Amino acid sequence: MILIEGTVRIPPANLEKARGVMEQMIRASRAEAGCIDYAYSVDVLDPGLIRVNERWESREALAAHFKTAHMATWRSFFPELGITDRSLRLYEADPEPI
Repeated sequence: MILIEGTVRIPPANLEKARGVMEQMIRASRAEAGCIDYAYSVDVLDPGLIRVNERWESREALAAHFKTAHMATWRSFFPELGITDRSLRLYEADPEPI
């Protein structure tokens, strides 16, 4: 299993505008083959900090995710939303026991 963990920063004034775009990204990503979970969350103590957590069945599933139309759309909104300070890390983990 592949885990992606990290953060991005959005100016707090843009959070409401970003919410709809993030929701579309989450829904589309969760519908992808190989996606176990995909989530963004706003840090309670730092409202401009968005925590990113993803779980994928394989590197192949993650590679396919990067080629999707919704990923391209999400990235196209970065300048408009003021997204900065992207810090994402990839980890390999044993699958969850069934």
